[in-house]
Amino acid sequence: MPKQPNMNQMMKQVQQMQADMVKAQEALKDEVVEASAGGGMVTVRVTGDLELKEVRIDPEAVDPEDVELLQDMVLAATNEALRSAQELAASKMGAVTGGLGGPGGPLGGLGL
Repeated sequence: MPKQPNMNQMMKQVQQMQADMVKAQEALKDEVVEASAGGGMVTVRVTGDLELKEVRIDPEAVDPEDVELLQDMVLAATNEALRSAQELAASKMGAVTGGLGGPGGPLGGLGL
């Protein structure tokens, strides 16, 4: 018959993981990713918690005859920065929750 899990130990592990997740989420606020489009004509900076911090536009990118190109560059740079920030967050949070629910993880066998 399989050994019953130690509930006290499991609760301590869950509480530690929760504390680690809060720390990781707080740290993401200080992490910044940057993406650019148009060969660097438009650059966007986003924090790890998905706050848009800065949009830089090279004056040469401003062509009154082709505003749509500038809009496309801003959109492309913003979307790439958001993707990078999401990857950063997933990486940081994955480090905290790594193995959760797997056979050797802290809650293995429980399907959590």
